[in-house]
Formats: sequence, structure tokens, C-alpha cells
Amino acid sequence: MQITRVVVADDHPVMRAGIRMMLEAEPDINVVGEAANGLEAFRLAKALNPDVLLLDMEMPGLSGVEVARKIQAEALPVRILALTAYDDQSYVNGLLRTGAAGYITKEKPPSMIVEAVRAVGRGEGRWFVMPTRESEEARPVSGREQDVLKLMAQGHSNQQIAETLFISENTVRNHVANIYAKLGVNTWREAVAWAWQSGLMNDA
Repeated sequence: MQITRVVVADDHPVMRAGIRMMLEAEPDINVVGEAANGLEAFRLAKALNPDVLLLDMEMPGLSGVEVARKIQAEALPVRILALTAYDDQSYVNGLLRTGAAGYITKEKPPSMIVEAVRAVGRGEGRWFVMPTRESEEARPVSGREQDVLKLMAQGHSNQQIAETLFISENTVRNHVANIYAKLGVNTWREAVAWAWQSGLMNDA
């Protein structure tokens, strides 16, 4: 079993304790450190070499964005999962440009925070966003492509998608290529971001 090592950085003690307790209830997640400010978050990310830094964006000392920039500048291997109260797209795009692997808003259910940590810890670059609803007719991908995209967003590999849908891996690759072309994206990460933003995952 792969263990995901996490540092939790949040300046609110109750919030931080609640997140830690929730994560440590999972057998595959180990919280190795806590930070109450940005400087401490950066120091622990550098010293403890965690897989994931669950980083509150609004903290004293250094803001979450400043921490992310310092981590990016020093090429630290930790993956950042931004924890924020905002879902404004321009704000989120700014976070992602600093090197964050994804973000999740604080009002999301605990189970989604856990899954976000797992996905980012696996290095799959999943983006966990507050989805906006979009009608089925407005989605450019077909029903089968939506099935594939949902499984991609849930962290499944091509082989796992093939086994789940009872199709070949080559067929999965063809679906993924079609999804990229229809959405105008170039990476798995961008396709999954679209899945969350479009509201597709509300139907999962």
C-alpha cells in the first residue's frame, strides 16, 4: 500500500486539527507535520520532503502563493494542494501558475479533501475545483467519452479504465485522444480540469 506523506498548513488551529484527524483516519495517509504560517510551511516542505503540502492560501508570514513560488523556485519535489475559500477562476489560474498541482475549496466535503490528497500524492496532477453546472447538450464529448473522462478524473489509469468499461487499452487511448481534440487540450491534467469545471463530476 502506497503511503502518502502530508504536511498540513493552516493558520486556524481548529481547522488544522480537524484536517489532520480526518487524514490520519485513512490507512494510506500519514500527516508528518503541521504549519501555522507560511514560513513554517515552507520550512517543513523543505525539511520533511512530504509527498503533498496541503496549503491554506491565506496565512501570516508568507501567503500560500508566496510559499508556492518559493517551492517552485527551489524545485522542491513536494506537490501542492491549495486549500482556499475562493473559487474565482482567475484566482485559481494564478494558483496553478505558481506550480500548485490542484486546489480545493474549504466547503467541500471531507471525503473530497481526502481523495484530492490521494490523487495529488499519486502525482496525477488532478485538479479539484468547484464545478459549474453545464447542460448535457453543451458538453462536446460523447457519452462513452464522458465515462472515460470521469474515470480519468477519479485517478484511474488507462488499464483500469479499460477493465472497468470492458474495452481495450487501445480503445481507451483513442477515446482520450478524441477527448483532447474536442476539448482543445493537450494533457490529462487539462482534460480532468475541464471535467470538474463543467460539472461532469457532479454526475459521477
